[in-house]
Amino acid sequence: MRTRIKICGLTRPDQAASAVEAGADAIGVVFYPPSPRSVDIGQARELLAALPPFVETVGLFVNPEADWVRRVLDETGISLLQFHGDETPAFCQQFGRRWIKAVRVQTREDIESAYERFSEASGLLVDAYDPNRYGGTGQTFDWTLIPENRPKPLILAGGLNSANVTAAVAAVRPWAVDVSGGVESDKGIKDPARVIEFIREVNRVGKAD
Repeated sequence: MRTRIKICGLTRPDQAASAVEAGADAIGVVFYPPSPRSVDIGQARELLAALPPFVETVGLFVNPEADWVRRVLDETGISLLQFHGDETPAFCQQFGRRWIKAVRVQTREDIESAYERFSEASGLLVDAYDPNRYGGTGQTFDWTLIPENRPKPLILAGGLNSANVTAAVAAVRPWAVDVSGGVESDKGIKDPARVIEFIREVNRVGKAD
């Protein structure tokens, strides 16, 4: 099975278009103002307008107000929601849109319990734990904590880059990988060459099997 690829934290239309041209299956847009990769609705609309058909567009939120999520959905047309904070299952389900839940991993039980608790999610994103930050840490975590039993697709995130993603995909066999800082020249500024190299390394695993 081919591992799908999401490039997250895009801030410019040209970067989004080039990421898709390089082979990205999905692009992520951050709607969380404390993040240096956050965009407003106008920026998001310009970015999404640069995309061709059949590309998944993901809106990332951290403990948002429900009205803010609805406004983003109404005014941008993103296709998938990603909740990266302490949202409850009931909160995530209320928008009538497919969604994934991010989990900051410390133990195997964190993942197993999240699969049970967020059973209505389309998938589970596993990321490195940081007590002060909701993602974007640039840190990996112990991939051996990820269970073999996965009731829903698993998306691997956390400190991925072209130097370690081949080993990550070979070890974990995730449904998808999610990268942000690992393909940047500066926060929110994707380096096209790093994006191409990252995607090449992900795809190299399948070719080697």
